[in-house]
Amino acid sequence: MRIVYHLGAHCTDEERLLRCLLKNRGVLAEEGIIVPGPAKYRTLLRDTAMSLKGQAATQDTQALVLDQIMSESEAERLILSWDNFLGYAQGAVRRGIYSSGAERMHAFGLIFPDIESEFHLAIRNPATFVPAVFQKQSGRSYAEFMDGVDVPSLRWSRLIADLRSINPKVPVTVWCDEDTPLLWPEVLQAVSGHSDDIELIDSDDLLASIMSADGMQRMASYMQTHPPQNVAQRRRVVSAFLDKFALPDQVDVEIEMEGWTEDLIARTTEAYDQDVSRIMAMDGVTFLAP
Repeated sequence: MRIVYHLGAHCTDEERLLRCLLKNRGVLAEEGIIVPGPAKYRTLLRDTAMSLKGQAATQDTQALVLDQIMSESEAERLILSWDNFLGYAQGAVRRGIYSSGAERMHAFGLIFPDIESEFHLAIRNPATFVPAVFQKQSGRSYAEFMDGVDVPSLRWSRLIADLRSINPKVPVTVWCDEDTPLLWPEVLQAVSGHSDDIELIDSDDLLASIMSADGMQRMASYMQTHPPQNVAQRRRVVSAFLDKFALPDQVDVEIEMEGWTEDLIARTTEAYDQDVSRIMAMDGVTFLAP
């Protein structure tokens, strides 16, 4: 069995990935892919990791935790998704993006030290990620949230390098949140590991959230009469319909943060583009790109 940790991040897919896989849990289970409800494992894993205090769980503890998460006696893949795996929104950019995320995932991994695992993660331009996470969190003022944060210097590559260094046996799959509408079927398959024979229901929910209903109907009709022959063709079709039918209020991100200038946003975006190239070249990292 392999345990698949979908790490989020905050303010990327907003749990659409988990909801889609849960809707398809029956057909996925036929291939040994288990998708438990989040209430079964989020608090349990957090409390168990804390109780272990950096020690690997015993066989008995592993069996007990698995029994509470899944009712099946065996599985090929167990999908666990939580955008708080890497840390909570309040501290998402303190001392860097999820600065303690790699250590946290090492602690979670100690619950199942004998089971192979994978990390999957969407990243997002810090110029839009920081404002979104600030709005998502509660309890901290702008000054408290941004204390010491230099936005243009934020790097996802540091987090991913730490994940690989501290968890060297765990492969990492990464994609840009900005590209997700074009990659959604591939993202779902990368996380679940389902075969090409399975067609997931409601896998167009993400597109439906950013494209007009008329556009969705026209695209579906077009694909029925002109079935894409490969992934690249599908992406071109989706891109073309998004260009024409995207909902402006869903795709045009307005950045309003105290003291932020257009120059800061431009420098942050340029640094993010360079950071993406850096991540794509990392060993042990699979990067999904259009």
